Amino acid sequence: MREIVAILRGVTPVEVEKIGEALIAAGITRIEVPLNSPDPLDSITRLSMAFGSEAEIGAGTVLDPAQVLLVAQAGGRLIVSPDTNAAVITETKRQGMTSCPGAMTPSECFAALRAGADEIKLFPGSLIGSSGLAVIRAVLPPGTKVLAVGGAGPDNFADWAKAGISGFGVGTALYRPGNTVPEVAENAARIVAAYDEAMA
Repeated sequence: MREIVAILRGVTPVEVEKIGEALIAAGITRIEVPLNSPDPLDSITRLSMAFGSEAEIGAGTVLDPAQVLLVAQAGGRLIVSPDTNAAVITETKRQGMTSCPGAMTPSECFAALRAGADEIKLFPGSLIGSSGLAVIRAVLPPGTKVLAVGGAGPDNFADWAKAGISGFGVGTALYRPGNTVPEVAENAARIVAAYDEAMA
């Protein structure tokens, strides 16, 4: 499985299944719908029902434990946050879901891991950069999964890969509100090709 999380910020329920289908066809099988999108739980329910057996569907911008429960009830299995919130991580694991909290400093990374996070969302990646990751990676436990989010895209995947990144969360390079399904498919193909080359 490619460690690419598609971030569909602003997606609507009416279009989400066709977009999900295009992403999966391109080889992207981790999809998050940020909770500040229109009717996000409806979109997550639709994606989970259509593709739950072949893709890991979940929510982004999850800020409190109550939201974790709502996502679980919608069929989601992935919880992504912009911050390191131990209560969110604990509830995510209690629900048997994948926990990917946002962290920027070594202190936040270790706090997330101690709380039970499955992986770290290095956010915003553009502020830390691949050189910052290399320093943080040196002190993290071996095998810690780290995804670069915010400023990571096909143009710099290779730099991140050299610094030891595990994968990426990709938003606007993949989907912007108003994009057509063919546009998303084209973006996804380009991102997958760049990922495969960088992470080989």
